[in-house]
Amino acid sequence: MTENPADGVAPAPEAVSSEAPELRALRGRVRDILADLAPEALELGEIFRAAGHELALVGGPVRDAFLGRVSADLDFATSATPDQTQALLAAWGDTHWAIGKAFGTIGAGRSRGGEHVVVEVTTYRTDEYDTSSRKPEVVFGDTLDGDLSRRDFTVNAMAVRLPELEFVDPFDGLADLARGTLRTPVSSRQSFDDDPLRMMRAARFAAQLGFTVAPEAWAAIEEMSDRIEIVSAERVRDELVKLLISGGPRRGLEVLVDTGLAAHVLPELPALQLEIDEHHRHKDVYEHSLTVLEQAIALETGPAGPVPGPDLVLRLAALLHDIGKPATRRFEDRGGVSFHHHEVVGAKLVTRRLKALRFDKDTVKAVARLTELHLRFHGYGEGGWTDSAVRRYVTDAGPLLERLHRLARSDSTTRNRRKADRLSRAYDDLEARIAVLRQSEELAAIRPDLDGEQIMAILGVPAGPEIGRAYRFLLELRMDRGPLDEATATAALLEWWATQER
Repeated sequence: MTENPADGVAPAPEAVSSEAPELRALRGRVRDILADLAPEALELGEIFRAAGHELALVGGPVRDAFLGRVSADLDFATSATPDQTQALLAAWGDTHWAIGKAFGTIGAGRSRGGEHVVVEVTTYRTDEYDTSSRKPEVVFGDTLDGDLSRRDFTVNAMAVRLPELEFVDPFDGLADLARGTLRTPVSSRQSFDDDPLRMMRAARFAAQLGFTVAPEAWAAIEEMSDRIEIVSAERVRDELVKLLISGGPRRGLEVLVDTGLAAHVLPELPALQLEIDEHHRHKDVYEHSLTVLEQAIALETGPAGPVPGPDLVLRLAALLHDIGKPATRRFEDRGGVSFHHHEVVGAKLVTRRLKALRFDKDTVKAVARLTELHLRFHGYGEGGWTDSAVRRYVTDAGPLLERLHRLARSDSTTRNRRKADRLSRAYDDLEARIAVLRQSEELAAIRPDLDGEQIMAILGVPAGPEIGRAYRFLLELRMDRGPLDEATATAALLEWWATQER
């Protein structure tokens, strides 16, 4: 469907009467939406037309305009070759780059009036796919409609020709946008066979936009989920990250699990769907984990807070903190179930999975550590912790303490209001004690009261394993008794040293 604001955008009266109100509202806004496009888009349209080329704003920026969102970057499709595009963007922008030139994409950036605008322009494509390959064979096309047909979903297959502001919607993406539906421009099986990552993108857009997956697309994902295994781990990871940091990750994760796609990209998640006994009473660790994720997100802070959202590490830890439970599940004699040391096993599984997905080392280490520590708080309210235990809690968490606070609080999903209030008060008390100790001690960087040079001088021993053992003794002493003056620490060190075999 192609509509030009100058000619009006309304369909025939008989068609209008059968349209949903949401779609009629979107059609009524086409003129205003197109008139509000970024001036850089119109300017580039004039530049490309003057050079004899077509240019159209495509994909996410067009979709987001109808959703009332502002896209940070502008994506275009053009009839120009990559070389021709590069020459035009080099003259237009402050900088330009051709890292995606092999795929027909040239990028450019320009700063004006304190704002920085980034654009990417891609030559029309009609890619060909080898079903055994992770990458398409890039084939450049010559029509905008052909280019739009190769896109993932109809809501991303809308365009605006520039500079004439002609709205192009050959696959009724506007209607799907009004319905909140993710449907493929061509048959779903062909689309996902061409690029299996589009199945992950269905889950991601369900999370980002709150849309539902069309029945045909859902059925194709169920049938073809194993095709995702030919996609590189890095591309899968990137889609998973976008899903997790979206406004509604639970919805996207449910798509992954319910279609069977998660079994291939994050198998530990569906494995959490457990039954606890022979009567099939459901111990839904899976549902618990999704709830913990939502509660952790609610505890993220603004930019000035200690855990600015969206926080990927906290969200991964909330989702995966219990993945050690299936491997540690034991049925007890009296009909109960236990998961002893699931936090330790879970930390190892987290490390293995995140490494397989090619997450960076810092993220892997942080999520695994939070998983290992997430049970540490349990029992605080039942028996009084010494100051030493509080110091160890803070020291073991290190820079992850604020995230651990939020993970531990979120891990309470009981429907028993009294129990929930008791846990919340206990954690309030723990945080208050940490604050008090922080005022009198350097909890963020606890060190022994004597440094290595002092230890060597006092013991008359050069650097080596014995000094390391002495250092660890003093660190334990610091944890147990708090800050000590130099004389007291020296006396304790000498007393300990006298008991050591040498």
